Amino acid sequence: MLKVGIVGLGFMGWIHWLSYKQVAGVKVVAICETDPTKRTGDWTSIQGNFGPPGEKVDLSDIQVFDNVDSMLSECDLDFVDVCLPPSMHRPATVKSLDHGKHVFCEKPMAVSLDDCDQMVAAAQRNNRLLMVGHVLPFFPEYTQARAVIDSGEYGRLLGGTFRRVISDPTWLSNFYDAEIVGGPLIDLHVHDAHLIRMLFGMPTQLDCVGRFRGDVVQYCNTVYRFDDPNLVVSSVSGVVEQQGRPFNHGFELHFESATMQFEFAAFADQAESMPLKLLTPDDQVERPELVSESDIDGFKAEIQEVVESVSQNKQSEILSGHLAKDAIRLCHLQTESARRQTPVSI
Repeated sequence: MLKVGIVGLGFMGWIHWLSYKQVAGVKVVAICETDPTKRTGDWTSIQGNFGPPGEKVDLSDIQVFDNVDSMLSECDLDFVDVCLPPSMHRPATVKSLDHGKHVFCEKPMAVSLDDCDQMVAAAQRNNRLLMVGHVLPFFPEYTQARAVIDSGEYGRLLGGTFRRVISDPTWLSNFYDAEIVGGPLIDLHVHDAHLIRMLFGMPTQLDCVGRFRGDVVQYCNTVYRFDDPNLVVSSVSGVVEQQGRPFNHGFELHFESATMQFEFAAFADQAESMPLKLLTPDDQVERPELVSESDIDGFKAEIQEVVESVSQNKQSEILSGHLAKDAIRLCHLQTESARRQTPVSI
């Protein structure tokens, strides 16, 4: 049984807690949280845009700490799950790695590339695994898309477009702070930056057109160029300052002989979806049956990947720190391109 300690009990810490309870072979044995109320097990203040709200939990068999150093010194842990705000990821991650623990760090990996470099270096010098919680590939629609890509049944992947847009998250006070959260690119678009890097490799150039809010890009369209001129890839992401505008995400993937489409939107009154479709070369429309028991299924699958990686001491190709760092790099390059109003080479 693997033993994990969670650092930070905000919304994502809560979702991870719920996921660990549904994954075999792992147990949360410690939590680290600065809020004294949460250290008593009262998590009713936790709210999010999906999943159940926080509740009161029994921590009688859990070691509880108010600082990372004590948890690392006093607990026998196999790995540490870091769910702190993005600007705090690097210190907690590096400390944990230097204590000989594997680390699973929630996305975004960090706000700055320098922090990413320090995290990767700490994993390398301690010969420990560093995994970053990019959950998107584990959502059912994206898992199915990966399966079709890997099968090669419809030929090569020729490109696609990716969308991730929200209304202004007014409940996040530091959302537009370039050094604390990083803004819409680092916090939101990084999901698709990671997916694009994973599916197509690192671009050679990108061209981002965007509008700014302070020092960060608020909303943008980006075109990515690759060594292969036949790859046509683009993304749309950011914030629209109209509170009635729902969160939505989706993709369209182009193969040599087929197309995949998916779109989801969460309106104020209800959620609506264009379910995943595969448009085949014989003009048929296939609607794959996707099994989903709850809206945290993707996180359960992600945690399962972490558990298997730690058990085998083998780096997950999807959750690797190198891949996550490249996603942060793409986000910073998009900001540079939008600010300069010109393409940038990579």
